[in-house]
This record gives sequence, structure tokens and C-alpha cells, in this order.
Amino acid sequence: MKENIEALNNRFRDSGPEDLLAWFAGEYKGKIAFSTSLGAEDQVVTYMIAAMQIPVKIFTLDTGRLFQETYDLLDITQKKYGITIDVYFPEAAGVEEMVKSKGINLFYDSIENRQLCCHIRKIEPLKRALQGMDVWITGLRKDQSVTRSDASMIEWDATFEKIKINPLINWDSDTMWKYLRAMNIPVNELHSQGYPSIGCMPCTRAVQPGEDVRAGRWWWELPQFKECGLHKKP
Repeated sequence: MKENIEALNNRFRDSGPEDLLAWFAGEYKGKIAFSTSLGAEDQVVTYMIAAMQIPVKIFTLDTGRLFQETYDLLDITQKKYGITIDVYFPEAAGVEEMVKSKGINLFYDSIENRQLCCHIRKIEPLKRALQGMDVWITGLRKDQSVTRSDASMIEWDATFEKIKINPLINWDSDTMWKYLRAMNIPVNELHSQGYPSIGCMPCTRAVQPGEDVRAGRWWWELPQFKECGLHKKP
């Protein structure tokens, strides 16, 4: 399948996100999953999947360090669309050992520690969530960060060995927010408080007007390192 990625990108180059989602859901029924962080982009994709009633597994990763507003949105979204969003947690033993050896706020001490925390709290649960799946849907957009500027609509993810599709990859922020408002899609309350990108509470802060949208994520690191590892290319 990965050899056909370029052909598929050409095929869907001028197609909308809904067409892409519908085709892959039909071709990979029971083998396609969408990972949502409940960010604005992911809320758009969740709405599309629910509105079209396509057979896609939707899941989220609960790291144990999320904002209460994120949990509230999870509850609101499931009730509004009548869907189930599966929640995957990190293995307790791994978290306990990490905290015991590195400390509760280890991520502030070094990039290596932060990456370890992300690996245990995000990467390992993602592997379990994607087990048995062939296609992984994300809400990535090119203008989110420098680490995502070269992403394509359809990719082969060598880390997780899945076809990765990014329906909103070419959407800019204005297009996304117009769509959210037009479709009355619920979003995280923190977006209105200066949080364009929302992750774990201790690693996310509000940004100032004019700052990059990812400036509030891992603000002590350089932009090229600001990935938790879920979308990092080997």
C-alpha cells in the first residue's frame, strides 16, 4: 500500500476532507481510526465523521496531565454527536517508575526527560490504540508548526507502520475557524483564553498576540524539537 501513496495524493489533490474520509472509511472498514486531542482541528474531523456516520474508530489519549477544560469538551462532544470516543491511558507501572526515578516534573529538566514522558504517556498508549488498524487519521495542518510544514494529505508513517491521512493538511487557521463557527462545533474554552494549541497542563501556556501558535507548547525548547513524538518522522 505504501507504494501507492503518491498516486493517492494525486487522486485526492483537489478533493475535500469529506471525500478523503469517506473513501478511506469505505476501503478500510474496521481498520481505520482517528486520534483526537480534542483540539480545534480534531473537532472539525470529529464533526465530519459523525455527520457522515462513517465507520471510524475515534479515540483520545489521556496522559493524566490534561486540563479540566479538555475533559469537559470530551464529555460535551460525545453527548452532542451521540458517539463514543475511546480513551487510552498510559500504563500505570511505567508512569510510576518514571516519576520515581526522574521526578513528577521531569520534563522541565531536559529534552530527553520530556521526550521520555511523552513516550510513556502518549506513544505507548497510541501503539495500543492503533493495534489492528491499517489507517490512522489525524487533524494535522501544515501551518501548525515548522515540524509539520512538509506533511502531505496521505503519508506512510514508518514509525507506526500505518497509512496516515491528514484531511485538513492544507487548511489555514481562518478556514478552520470559519468552519467551526458555521457548523456550531464545540471547542475547548481555553482557545478563547489565548491557547491556540492545547496539550498537557504543565507543558502548555497561553501565547501573546503575534506569537507562533505553538509558542505555548514546550516553550523552553527550540521550535524544531516541539513534537511529542506522535508525528515525528524518523
